Order: sequence, then structure tokens, then C-alpha cells
Amino acid sequence: MPIRGIVFDKDGTLLDFNATWVPVNRAIALLAAEGDRELAARILTASGQDEATGTVASGSLLAAGSNHQIAAFWQTFVPHKDVQTLVRLINGVGKSAAAFTARPVPDLTRSIAAIAGRGFKLGLATSDSFESAHETLAPFDVLHAFDFVCGYDSGFGLKPEPGMVHGFCDSTGCRPDEVCVVGDNAHDMEMAMAAKVGLRVGVLTGTSSRHDLAPLADHVLPSISDLLALIDQFNAGEMP
Repeated sequence: MPIRGIVFDKDGTLLDFNATWVPVNRAIALLAAEGDRELAARILTASGQDEATGTVASGSLLAAGSNHQIAAFWQTFVPHKDVQTLVRLINGVGKSAAAFTARPVPDLTRSIAAIAGRGFKLGLATSDSFESAHETLAPFDVLHAFDFVCGYDSGFGLKPEPGMVHGFCDSTGCRPDEVCVVGDNAHDMEMAMAAKVGLRVGVLTGTSSRHDLAPLADHVLPSISDLLALIDQFNAGEMP
């Protein structure tokens, strides 16, 4: 079936993951640790953030986990705080801080405008919160192009479950085999496989390498800048 709809991950796919989230993760961990820098550093390291390089490891909790999953793990380091308190901290500080640190991937606005201009239905499926998705993308004039936006807290389940894709299909009328999922992480590709979508595309603007994504994706691209040409090939039956 030709592709009619595209579901994008957010962080690492539309936003530069490390530039956007490494400083925010650092600030939230320090607050969770009540100013104890050594404890904050241990929390970040255990969650997948390398402070020496300023990067987050592929497949780590900070790369792929929901805010609730992160909070549940961090609670083991600060057992006097309950999980819901940490969820509120991560959601609140993350949303406001990331709105300032958010950095788009190259050609984000142009790429989304070109894809939407061709009539594709667009969806956003993120492990971040619904509210944070809007806050972090608002500066880049792309949200109006999306027909469907969901976060981990939107009621469609968590990646790598297929619920977010199914929600997009229910909302737009696309069949799963008419959908392309685009993401930077194994969880995105596993969600796509679980939903039985028509095309899985990995991008290298996030935490994962080509080596990480190639076994799970139909194609791996440098960024979403190359996506429209790939889908045109797919729809024309000219895929290599």
C-alpha cells in the first residue's frame, strides 16, 4: 500500500536530542538530589547520560523511557520521594526548561512544510508528555502541520507498544500498512513493527547509530531532510 500517513518521534527525530535534553536532565537530576551533585551525577550515569561527552546512550532510560519510567527508577536513588512527586518534577521542569534549550534538527521547518504540503497525514508520538511536546516544538512553526499528537500520558500506551500508531490511525483514517514511522531509537522501530506499519525509517539525529537502527528499520537516513524523497520512491515502487 502507498504511504498516506507519517508518525514522527520527537526527541532525536525533530529535535536534536543531546543539545535539547542533556542540560535539562542535569538540572532535573540536581533538583531530585536536593543539590547533592555527587548523587545527581550517579543518577544521570545510571540513567544513560555521559557527563564527560554530553551525550545520552542509545536505548538507555533517558533516551527511550517515559517520564514515569524515569521517575520510578530515580526513586530508587531518593527513596524518601514518591514516584508521583518525581513525575511532577520531571514534567514541570522538563517542559519549561526544554522550551528554552530545544534545538531543531537541520531543516526541520522546511522539511515538515514540504511533507505536509504533499497531503500526508502527520502524527507525533513521543515518550515525553503531551504538554511538553507542544512547549518544545512551539518555537519552530511545525505543530499546525500535525493531525495527531500524543505523549506517554495521552492514554495510548507506551513505546514499544503499538497504541500510539493505532491512535493515529483511528484519528486520521489511515491503515497501519499506509503508515511510515520515523524515529531515532529502537523503541520507535519496535513500536512500528508491533503496529505492522508499511515503512520503518530510522534517523541519525538522535541517540542511535546506523548499527543500532539497521536491524530494525527498513531504511536509515541521516535526517528527516531525506524523508520525502524516500517515501516518493516507496510509493512509486522504486525502493532499492
